[in-house]
Amino acid sequence: MKNYFFPEDDKLKWKEGKPETLLKTVVCNVTSRHNVSSDGTEGDYIIMDAPDWVIVIAEHDENFLMVKQWRHGEAALSVEFPGGVIDAGEEPEAAALRELEEETGYKAGKLTKLGTVNPNPALFNNHVHFFLAEDLQATGKQNLDEDEFINCMELTKKEVLEGMGTKQFPHAIMGMALSLYIKHNGGRI
Repeated sequence: MKNYFFPEDDKLKWKEGKPETLLKTVVCNVTSRHNVSSDGTEGDYIIMDAPDWVIVIAEHDENFLMVKQWRHGEAALSVEFPGGVIDAGEEPEAAALRELEEETGYKAGKLTKLGTVNPNPALFNNHVHFFLAEDLQATGKQNLDEDEFINCMELTKKEVLEGMGTKQFPHAIMGMALSLYIKHNGGRI
């Protein structure tokens, strides 16, 4: 890939101050940093310090396995690819396999890394790792967390593509997952 960062871009960088934890929550810590730009401009910036996540595109008989769950921020149900938080000390690949099986009741015979992005670099310091799961085998059993309520379903790839960005598919990171899947497939869904 071409490098789009040049030596003259160094003046865009800020020196980060030591993070101060303002709030600790189950999903992230809210921190503040007093940062200084190359021209001396100063400011306090809020950063969400969160663990990395995984998203798994599970391909099954030319369809995708999708999950439906309640999203508290949206206060609505959301159709998404399976995924979740990477446990402390866990590798992203292991987390992808674990989350797929927990949420859908399927094991993957083949797992391919599609990419990694920051969900929102203006606010978050974590990353989302995307995987393609193939050669699926049903275990017949979900293994959900205590506060997880998920229905699994199989949708055609066309249904998922057409659904992205609608009220039933509001999660922006799922659009990124689909984009990386299409890139992996040479521009085809």
